[in-house]
Amino acid sequence: MRRIIEIAAVVICFVLQCTFFQAVSFAGIVPNLLIIITSCAGFIGGKRDGMITGFCGGILVDIFYGSLIGPNALIFMYIGYINGFGNRVFYPEDVKFPMVFIALSDISCLFLQYFFGFLFRARLDLGFYFTHIMIPEIIYTMVVTIIIYMPVRSLVNRIYVKRREVQ
Repeated sequence: MRRIIEIAAVVICFVLQCTFFQAVSFAGIVPNLLIIITSCAGFIGGKRDGMITGFCGGILVDIFYGSLIGPNALIFMYIGYINGFGNRVFYPEDVKFPMVFIALSDISCLFLQYFFGFLFRARLDLGFYFTHIMIPEIIYTMVVTIIIYMPVRSLVNRIYVKRREVQ
């Protein structure tokens, strides 16, 4: 049941990212809700749950927007795994910790997407990509994180608290 809720949350975030937030985008920049949900699942649920959530979100991005299936799934899976290391030091009341992890995850994701998507095609203008795409998306993602962190945290906490009670 918990996996179904995780996958449903990923699908809902993906649909919101592709529909509602596309409508309220600033200069074509959309916040990365999949990074937010992957990071939250990682540092609340652990490495395995972060990897599963990241893989599901990444595979959706690959299917709908990618020319290959796998690169975004791999990137998001690693981000979920790395965020899972924060599980031991995570306190649900602390908002600074998730904000830092989500910002670092978004920077990592964007840089890896640049590396795999543009650098291999000999588009080497990292400065333009950094100032016009990376910085605005990170800022927009942080603003959205401030707004939706509490509902996402309570949803993810309910999923994992029920799992701990069952075990």
